[in-house]
Amino acid sequence: MPAYQAIAWLPLCGGLTGVGLVLSWFAWRRRGAAAGLRGVAWSLLPIAAYLTGVVKLIWTFVTAIANFAWSSVFSFQGWAGIIVAGVAVVLFGVSGGMRRWRARKQGAQAPSAATTGTAPSKEVAKAPAPARALAGKKRSAAADDEFSDVAAILKRRGIS
Repeated sequence: MPAYQAIAWLPLCGGLTGVGLVLSWFAWRRRGAAAGLRGVAWSLLPIAAYLTGVVKLIWTFVTAIANFAWSSVFSFQGWAGIIVAGVAVVLFGVSGGMRRWRARKQGAQAPSAATTGTAPSKEVAKAPAPARALAGKKRSAAADDEFSDVAAILKRRGIS
């Protein structure tokens, strides 16, 4: 790859900006001011990147990624690292599956009198049921109040 200094970045970025401005002018004439202004905004980005130094940053980033990829493709150490990372990912997945399996297994086993040391109380077991029934009656009463006017209209029309 050529070095960053070997490329004439100012003419390249200026040329991209100039071509973009010409195309933006055509877009303005054909599709209106909104399209033209959007084109001008996109056209100014290359020269802005050059003036702020972002072009050099992008060049450094891309060359670093390319060098890393090139060196790991032809490197035994790189392939070994990829294999070790793959094994780590598989182990993470297996351990998560084991945790879910253990939680499911423990959730399926209800605590018995032998494991807790006390006999289960019938009052404790029956306590939630009346609360649920009461909540159900409250809901049905509220639903009856909401639909009582509808029922009255249906009765007047002879529909039951």
